[in-house]
Amino acid sequence: MSGKLLIVYHSQSGHTEKMAHAVKQGAGEVDDVELRYLRASVAGLDDLLWCDGLIIGTPENFGYMSGAVKDFLDRTYYPAQNQIHGKPYALFVSCENDGSGAVTSIQRIALGYPLKQVLEPFICKGEVTPAALNICREMGMTLAAGISLAIY
Repeated sequence: MSGKLLIVYHSQSGHTEKMAHAVKQGAGEVDDVELRYLRASVAGLDDLLWCDGLIIGTPENFGYMSGAVKDFLDRTYYPAQNQIHGKPYALFVSCENDGSGAVTSIQRIALGYPLKQVLEPFICKGEVTPAALNICREMGMTLAAGISLAIY
């Protein structure tokens, strides 16, 4: 394997989980990238240090990321300092309103690690459509390919 990709997500309604699964499918199309696909409550520092890139998926709850994703970031933030400088990441959000609060909050925290955002965040408003799942697959494939080719 030439690269390692961590997909961390949280889902309550199942929408974000559908999106995360599509991200995993897309990333899985890149043969030489090893994947870890974990719920945020299970993922930890070892997973974050292991990977060459990270994709985070969250529902927007009350204009913010989910508590489980926030907990993952809280548990890894200080221990990861000076160990993951510039690691590429991408983000997808499932929401009923606009999703910008979740995006902004994660981007702000990512700057502190610091992580490097390499793809535009994807926000799926309302039902998870086949078109939204295609975007998620492309996100997974794109980040995995970038890691495989060491372009980030």
